Amino acid sequence: MAATWKRQLPWTDGSGRMSPLKLAIFLALLTPALFLLGRALTGDLGARPLDEAIHVSGSWGIRILIAALLVTPVRRITGWNRLAGARRMIGLGALAWVLLHFSLYVIDQDFALDTVASEIVLRIYLAIGFAALLILVALGLTSFDAAIRRMGARHWQRLHRLAYAAGVLGAVHFFLQSKLNVTEPAVMAALFLLGMGVRGIDRWSKGAPDWRQLLPLGLAVTLATAAIEAGWYAVLTGVAAERVLSANLSLAAGLRPAHWAVIATLVAVGLSLGAPRLKRWRKSRRRATGAEAVRPA
Repeated sequence: MAATWKRQLPWTDGSGRMSPLKLAIFLALLTPALFLLGRALTGDLGARPLDEAIHVSGSWGIRILIAALLVTPVRRITGWNRLAGARRMIGLGALAWVLLHFSLYVIDQDFALDTVASEIVLRIYLAIGFAALLILVALGLTSFDAAIRRMGARHWQRLHRLAYAAGVLGAVHFFLQSKLNVTEPAVMAALFLLGMGVRGIDRWSKGAPDWRQLLPLGLAVTLATAAIEAGWYAVLTGVAAERVLSANLSLAAGLRPAHWAVIATLVAVGLSLGAPRLKRWRKSRRRATGAEAVRPA
């Protein structure tokens, strides 16, 4: 009974032992919530604290959702297969933040569910966000081993491919909600595109993506990110696309989304180049651990 209970803890592995990786991810997911709670308790959420809490929770929801979608690409680049065990936790963390985001919105509407429903129907960005929420709820409810056994692996995989759709819907909702400042939504879009590109390379090449594939992918994602940002501002504000594109050629105004796409690409390339060394280190560590396990007392 105790072993079964331990296996249910978010920071333990399938055998009930504490996993440093899962513990680190659990603490990383919990930390923003503690900061938000601290800001609420100290009155640091501004003149409209509920609005700020809604904004913060929504931002963290999309950040963590994109992080969950990046687990498999990072795992394929690095060969670190233990990351797969953390994907469920990160996905459930995204669901928790999105549910908090929606719950705070309902509270802001004084629990008037008819008003909430009408707003979702009438406002496209709310409808898109609500669709992403429904997908995440379905994925969260079926994220456990018992659901995989009931549904069968093939049907379960088909359902959970909707995570990509949730990522797209979440990013679009983030863009529409942000309106005049889409720097972070554009960065999230860049990370999503980069992750999907790595998945495509992995499926096409039947092997771990390397730097020769990642560099052209990163260039394409960088150009796409700059085009998305420029197109958004051109349509919404009338700012000439050339001005936004030129800003991506300079660091004078700070890091633009396209710059972050370049940074993410370089990180991916670095992980790819370091993957063989990491693999050798993991093997030597396992051998050392095994030697310690059989060493006589």
